[in-house]
Amino acid sequence: MGTSFTIRADHAFDGERFLPGGAQVRVEDGLIVQVLPRSAPLPDGEPVFERPGATVLPGLIDTHVHAVAGGEPDALTLDAARSAAERERTLRRSLLEQVRAGVTSVRDLGDHRFAVLDRTGREDEPRVVGSGPPITVPGGHCAALGGEVGGPGGLRGAVRLRHEHGAGAIKILVSGGAMTAGSDLLRLQFDVAAVRAVVDLAHALGLPVTAHAHSVPSVEVCLEARVDGIEHCTCLTATGIRTPEEVIDGLADQQVTVCPTFGRLPDLPPSPQAERIARRTGMTLQDRFAQVGRLHAAGVPLVAGTDAGIHPAKPHGVLAHSVAELLACGLPIDAALAAATGGAARACGLGDSTGYLRQGRVADLLVVDGDPARDVGALTRVLDVVLRGRPVVGPGTGRVPQDLTDAGRRGRS
Repeated sequence: MGTSFTIRADHAFDGERFLPGGAQVRVEDGLIVQVLPRSAPLPDGEPVFERPGATVLPGLIDTHVHAVAGGEPDALTLDAARSAAERERTLRRSLLEQVRAGVTSVRDLGDHRFAVLDRTGREDEPRVVGSGPPITVPGGHCAALGGEVGGPGGLRGAVRLRHEHGAGAIKILVSGGAMTAGSDLLRLQFDVAAVRAVVDLAHALGLPVTAHAHSVPSVEVCLEARVDGIEHCTCLTATGIRTPEEVIDGLADQQVTVCPTFGRLPDLPPSPQAERIARRTGMTLQDRFAQVGRLHAAGVPLVAGTDAGIHPAKPHGVLAHSVAELLACGLPIDAALAAATGGAARACGLGDSTGYLRQGRVADLLVVDGDPARDVGALTRVLDVVLRGRPVVGPGTGRVPQDLTDAGRRGRS
């Protein structure tokens, strides 16, 4: 494929809805210049790439990744011991694994001391929207990533520092987490005043705030502080998931974007940390699916994000499985796909540039073998990936798709 070309596929999804009869997507100088019915006359004088039986859609967007983490059992702690060269190799591998799975943009929410934000991306890597190291309490969840702060002055300084490093979002850890030894995901790390101080300054600087929150009290703090997004939003208690109706109403009324962090390799068990939480609280995956289904039914915006990199069952490149799990929650396929394309783009501040098959948008494209409307597994069968108008995966590029199971093996190596 050159700088100008057309992809013609039997099926198409435009970031919000399926286009009946498929589509032709014409690309020129990095942008989508036309989206036409598949049956329209073909353009003269430029390559047309036929993809019979396939679906063309916007490149996928993973809204929650840890690019510095390589899928090891103790990935978040291990990163603190890596050298700069080792960290760069992990970052590079993480981003390429995302691209091979059809992901053209990621939101990094687990940076280590600005390694991601201060890095210059490469043309064959996905676009990265970064938060810098997550803001946490001294010795708290993810403290090894370098985001520990104390007191109102420390919180405001942390927001300003991330703004200076070019962050596209601020992440604060309102509850503890499972992947940090000694942290308890049922415990509150910040109160309303602390989170509100972060939100007020971040908004003044033009940055959204997304908050890690597992317990019911931590989600309630997020609502009162008026964060823009919540990661996990598990509403976990000592006796399992218990989501109060007033919490669901608050999330819907404020239109807080929730990323349930679904998506893992189905042939691998959950992490030992997740299994301990299940034994302690009685939480089940089916309870989680039911809860997220309630959020969707109430009108809470949902986006697809995987927590990629944090353990072997969650290597980079498993966003297709996140979409499948949203289907298991009861979302229709168009809503689940939108959560990984158009809706994800809006949540990451990219809605004006990518996430849609529309004229004038950046040509971040994915072609998969089959029709996800009938078989969501088609999303794992990547044929072509186009990054900013440049084919990087597919015939003639020198880089071919790899099965997600292979990505998982690389994450464990």
